[in-house]
Amino acid sequence: MKVKCYVRAATSLALLLLAVAAAFAQGTREDYARAERFLQWNIRKLVFDADVTPRWMEGGERFWYRKLGRGGKEFLLVDAAKKTRAPAFDHARLAAALSKAASREYKPSGLPFDTFEFVQQNAAIRFDLENARWTCTLAAYECTREEVPPRQEGLSPDRRWQAFVRAFNLWIRSVANGQEIQLTRDGEKYYDYATRLPSVRLMIEQRTEDVRQSPAVFWSPDSQKLITYRIDSRNASRFTVTQYAPPDRLRPVSFSYAYPLPGEYLSKAEPMIFDVQSGRRIAVETQPLDIFFTGGPGFLWTRDSKRFRFTFFERAYKAVELREVDAATGAVRGLFSERSETFVDPGKFAVRYLLEGDELLVASERDGWNHLYLYDGKTAQLKNQVTKGNWAVRAVDRIDEKTRQVYFLASGREPNEDPYQAHLYRINFDGTDLRPLTPENANHGVSFSPSGAYFVDRYSRPDLPGVSVLRRGTDGEVLLELEKTDAELLLKTGWKFPEPFRGTARDAKTDIYGLIWRPTNFDPSKKYPVIEQIYTGPQSFFVPKTFAAYGNTAQAVAELGFIVVQVDGMGTSGRSKAFHNFSYKNLGDGGIDDHIALLRQMAARYPYLDLTRAGIYGTSAGGYDAAHAMLTHPDFYKVGVSISGNHDQRMDKAWWNELWMGYPVGEHYREQSNITLAPKLEGRLLLVHGDLDDNVNVSETLQFVNALIKANKDFDMLIVPNQYHGEGGNTYLVRRRWDYFVRNLLGVTPPAGYEIKRGETTAGN
Repeated sequence: MKVKCYVRAATSLALLLLAVAAAFAQGTREDYARAERFLQWNIRKLVFDADVTPRWMEGGERFWYRKLGRGGKEFLLVDAAKKTRAPAFDHARLAAALSKAASREYKPSGLPFDTFEFVQQNAAIRFDLENARWTCTLAAYECTREEVPPRQEGLSPDRRWQAFVRAFNLWIRSVANGQEIQLTRDGEKYYDYATRLPSVRLMIEQRTEDVRQSPAVFWSPDSQKLITYRIDSRNASRFTVTQYAPPDRLRPVSFSYAYPLPGEYLSKAEPMIFDVQSGRRIAVETQPLDIFFTGGPGFLWTRDSKRFRFTFFERAYKAVELREVDAATGAVRGLFSERSETFVDPGKFAVRYLLEGDELLVASERDGWNHLYLYDGKTAQLKNQVTKGNWAVRAVDRIDEKTRQVYFLASGREPNEDPYQAHLYRINFDGTDLRPLTPENANHGVSFSPSGAYFVDRYSRPDLPGVSVLRRGTDGEVLLELEKTDAELLLKTGWKFPEPFRGTARDAKTDIYGLIWRPTNFDPSKKYPVIEQIYTGPQSFFVPKTFAAYGNTAQAVAELGFIVVQVDGMGTSGRSKAFHNFSYKNLGDGGIDDHIALLRQMAARYPYLDLTRAGIYGTSAGGYDAAHAMLTHPDFYKVGVSISGNHDQRMDKAWWNELWMGYPVGEHYREQSNITLAPKLEGRLLLVHGDLDDNVNVSETLQFVNALIKANKDFDMLIVPNQYHGEGGNTYLVRRRWDYFVRNLLGVTPPAGYEIKRGETTAGN
């Protein structure tokens, strides 16, 4: 009898536990619905951004901008001199006039265009709509329609000649009489003129590897000459992508494309000049230019059409030279050069031409920080360093040659601020009289009027909704507040601002920064698993510095019952050259030890962070990071999702990896490969990759999979048909990523068959 009682009691307890577990599992459907509400397309319905993009009108004192508010779309006109702001036109009358002319109803708050131009001396506006061009007068409010002429590509500035490519050769056609002139005759496939290396997306859209593109020509301002190049990709290594489930057939379709790997042969571009009247070809006296990926080189003419300039990067970006070409002879001279033992960051190196090239303003990291230098454009001699200090110039926004002043964005100069936040400054060419123009403790972005008398300043922080103001150009004084981000509806959901967090790196002295997201039903008495959203690519920094509630996946993930974090460790951009150099030949480190150090500091301050249940996910280089963190720190990261990961730098694009990992390819490439480290996998790992990914070929994930199989490791994999790089808004992949963490980090069975609706909200107000 006692045995039966024990059995009956045990059975009852088991059923009770199952019922509790089932109830808890069913409860996650509500979490999923709440998480869905915080996906980008849904959260945009709750936030009305203050991001003003001014469209300056002739004269430079007035501009219009588009506002998206609770009432819909509105166009506003600002008179900077008068400090006024009003509707750009009568929206109701325009909607009525357009509805009548188009025989289709349009609402004043939903006009069917996002941009327009003032015409007829500002007495009318013109916009494009459904392959037609419309003009609406602003007095009588009458709208007329005209057909948009076919786009003419390759036109000369005087519109007399049109360049085009036929059968791999370059031609020009007279617009007046249609006469055609063949400029080259020896073009062939993979050794052709005036084309760019195409992407797989273009091949698939056009269903051919011989993609038709606009001609790659650069006309002189006087229309007498053009620059082009001949690309030699005959010996370039190629990848193939296979569309296994094309929408229009059952048989798979494959496409081949040039994709050099580190250390391999690069396609070459041979620049040349053509005289239009004579058809004479003038060779440019330079070695062929390396083509690191798709596309082709660029050139910039001087206004007098006598010279043009281009930037020559040495392979692996250890050196760069600015070169100038005599358009009559093809003779080349160097204007400026820079060399580094590690890399010259192409994202920072920039040149601005003053007085048509008599002077050069160059951005360089030569003193350990990104700063501006003034050069004599004729002698190529340094005149003086313009900016200096332990802070970094981020961008040049305006140059006033008359007053010899430069306006620029920089970060890291203001004390007691996040060093990644950008502010606007002004300084004289000789390096004197440095003045800050945007004092608010926030990240600033600016747009100057053509005259420079005014600028629009947009500023925010992750924990400060955006503000847009009109400022005076000379001193930054606020003249007019334009917009404030309306986040009231978002805040009513219980959403809280992500928390900026500052701590120290593994060396216990270098400041590093992160963000923390909590669920809207956060309970500090509970313990929460922690998920890190990771991307450590050295080309930039990635922890958000602006208010962009809808631009990140973290909040949605947090709603499932997690604390989500993002960290920028050592090796990312935006700070000193030494900080950045940490990543050189060291992508395998990725600053992950810094990330873990900061996470432990977060947990010390907030005990509800359960670091015994830590997960990680990322895409592209972040996909490599997520898997790599699992392999190198299995005691910390227990669950990971790797999306489109470049798991072995030897298999990824030459330009990116040679830049950060060095050239020639060394043993460190193999040592830092996830393929090499596959036997170290201990946790639960989901690998996701699209079959059409031409950025990171799916073979990288499959090579990693092969290594995991050889090491007898358990893992999960999802290869997605018709998917390009990353998740790309694929709601099925978003849900599968959520499921993986819910199942393996929370220990809960996800709601069966949950379907995320693109652009729909499932949770109530």
